[in-house]
Amino acid sequence: MPRYTPAEIEARWQQAWEKDGIFQAVRNADKPKYYVLEMFPYPSGRIHMGHVRNYTMGDVIARYKIATGHNVLHPMGWDAFGMPAENAAMAIGGHPADWTYDNIAEMKKQMKPLGLSIDWSREIATCHPGYYGQQQALFLDFLEKGLVYRKNAVVNWDPVDMTVLANEQVENGCGWRSGAPVERRELTQWFFKISDHSEELLSALDSLDNWPAKVKLMQANWIGKSRGLQFAFSTVDAPEGFDRIEVYTTRPDTLLGASFVGISPDHPLAKTLERDDEKIAAFCAECRKGGTTEEAIETAEKLGMDTGIRVRHPFDTAQELPVYIANFILMDYGTGAIFGCPGHDPRDFDFASKYDLPIISTFLPSEDASPELDAAFVPPKTEKVFYNRGFAGDPWQTGEEGVDAAIAFCEENGIGTGVTKYRLRDWGLSRQRYWGCPIPVVHCDACGVVPEKKENLPIELPYDVSFDTPGNPLDRHPTWRNCACPACGKDALRETDTMDTFVDSSWYFARFTAPRAETPTVMEDAQYWMNVDQYIGGIEHAILHLLYSRFFARAMQITGHLPESAVEPFDALFTQGMVTHEIYQTRDDNDRPVYHLPEEVTDGKLADGTEVEIIPSAKMSKSKKNVVDPLHIISNYGADTARWFVLSDSPPERDVEWTASGAEAAYKHLSRVWNICDRVAEMDREAAGSGDDELLRAMHKTIHDMTMGIESFGFNAAIAKLYAFTATLQKSKAGYAAQREAIMTLAQLMSPMTPHLSEDIWAHQGGEGLIAKAPWPKADEKMLVDDTVTLPIQINGKRRAEIQVPADMPKEEVEKTALAHEAVIRTLDGATPKKVIVVPGRIVNVVA
Repeated sequence: MPRYTPAEIEARWQQAWEKDGIFQAVRNADKPKYYVLEMFPYPSGRIHMGHVRNYTMGDVIARYKIATGHNVLHPMGWDAFGMPAENAAMAIGGHPADWTYDNIAEMKKQMKPLGLSIDWSREIATCHPGYYGQQQALFLDFLEKGLVYRKNAVVNWDPVDMTVLANEQVENGCGWRSGAPVERRELTQWFFKISDHSEELLSALDSLDNWPAKVKLMQANWIGKSRGLQFAFSTVDAPEGFDRIEVYTTRPDTLLGASFVGISPDHPLAKTLERDDEKIAAFCAECRKGGTTEEAIETAEKLGMDTGIRVRHPFDTAQELPVYIANFILMDYGTGAIFGCPGHDPRDFDFASKYDLPIISTFLPSEDASPELDAAFVPPKTEKVFYNRGFAGDPWQTGEEGVDAAIAFCEENGIGTGVTKYRLRDWGLSRQRYWGCPIPVVHCDACGVVPEKKENLPIELPYDVSFDTPGNPLDRHPTWRNCACPACGKDALRETDTMDTFVDSSWYFARFTAPRAETPTVMEDAQYWMNVDQYIGGIEHAILHLLYSRFFARAMQITGHLPESAVEPFDALFTQGMVTHEIYQTRDDNDRPVYHLPEEVTDGKLADGTEVEIIPSAKMSKSKKNVVDPLHIISNYGADTARWFVLSDSPPERDVEWTASGAEAAYKHLSRVWNICDRVAEMDREAAGSGDDELLRAMHKTIHDMTMGIESFGFNAAIAKLYAFTATLQKSKAGYAAQREAIMTLAQLMSPMTPHLSEDIWAHQGGEGLIAKAPWPKADEKMLVDDTVTLPIQINGKRRAEIQVPADMPKEEVEKTALAHEAVIRTLDGATPKKVIVVPGRIVNVVA
């Protein structure tokens, strides 16, 4: 009997698919299109099991849609710019381009054995001039439409790497690579005007029916729509030009509890004061050493300096509040100034306690509660509280009602105006580094900032750069920066900032529709392929990547690169769980942990007999060595085993724990399926069998369940049905024709998950052509209806027996059959039942 040999069959069928070209996407108006896309990877040089799971999920959908008659686009690319390549160049020498392209080649070589249905002819890398040149063209179009602009802004500055860091690159107040304390520094930066689209980006979330609710909530919270009060405090003894301090607050209902006003170290008033006051200058400089992230602000010690300036309370001009410069106030949110209400804000409470400022309550949990607070009282805004200092007649109000009452009162009395604002800030895209897309503008002494001409694109990165010293190599290059002004022709300088890598990943989905075009997109192709029907990726990208992509789709529509129908680029989104593994560790002589790879551990021991400590399953991490090499698994068990296991062991939205025993069990099951195939092929074609109908009925139910499972991303539940049907087929005594039909159908149903094994079974049974091109089997509705049903019999509420009867048996006949059952006769013991209730298809109730 032939054995299941993945190493031999998988390479053979991959060659057959490539030769046939069945995964190359070509526009075809005669077929419905389907665009499935996984979030593209960073070319780190090694694939991991998370990649296997992510791309196998997309592959299942792509193969299924091909089988159901769709014209499928399933492309692949590389998110290839970014700091890791520069870090590698600094650490090991070489060039970021060489490091990146070598890693792409290596990862592609590792991915190919998985047998993914990818159209590799559309492959892109964001570091290729053919891609980033079109990104530069998009930038120029956005600039022309007012979607991008330049301004001074406070940024996270890494003083060692000498570059701006995104908030996500600041860890515990330090640069993620250098470990140096991050400083706040004001620089001239380029920005996308995403904030202009805040309301549209928020309201459109309601139309994304096939997105996870948690992702939509995360985006809504990030956009952060709020209604509050805009007003101003009049100042006392302030420098000229600062007779008012503008404030925006979302809790105007706490105004009567104000005890101080705080301003950012970057507020214009603070900057004016620090010119003539060394202490204030030193304090502001110290504040600017902290990060700009919310986490950094919240976790840092709350520091303030009394400016000596006072403001008058808007409701009582005789009451004056001190003005502090405070390190927890950011200039780019609201007005850069706040009023502090310590009674109802933990941050303000800590600050007031530290600087001995009044703590005044404006609402209490009950009418008789003490107004003296030991901590800030911050109930949900939907909860009713007692306003001891409120703005309406009834003191019992929710926070929302209190805010509305306060805004109404202030508007009626000319104190302020109700304003709707958004937390979403404009997207700063400037990065002071080499390995990124150059910003296509020129700085001319005569003309100012001038857009480059499109015919001069791409503005390519120079290859001859050095990373011997920190900072941006483009600033130090002897010739690259020098150019002619596109407007006047005089000597000018190129912009040396490059684009945030989030820009690269915010439009790649559109580029895939025409990846070799001389324009960012081709409208005819974009109209055909967009939108992405199914997008798959990690929850870690739920906010920024998806939000920026949604903005880019709108900007590309405004600039004529996408149809209006594509302003929401992803029709359906699925966020998959991680692949986890146990951590194995021992300890060295200094009691420090030493981690060990899974292949180094057998039965809880190392090769020398040392017992390891087993830590519960966690996300696979190179630093903890709890990683499983996909190539090792493919070498030992085959790609189909790896694919089957990551899909079958857990719901796809949850984490899946990789275990050696689970992988081995998956391999044994696939071997069992192959053995059934071989047994069927050896059957006597003429020998009579029994149970043909039962086998075919089970087959059609499995077709139905599998179809529903794939459509709903219930891969693990669908595979459970395949396990059950395999067991049914293995035990079946049906004739050859029925068993052959069953094994071929089983191969088709398995083919999205195990495409190589399925092709081999299909060929072994004499199937026509490639199974990858075969139509998806359809369930016969008649075969889904059971001829017989099993009905439980309850006597006085207790189950005593069950009967099997024809599904269409009349109620009277069901009653007779039930009463004739020996268990019922024995229980009734000659008595006549008071009542017999037959619920067709469900149950028989006997009341004795």
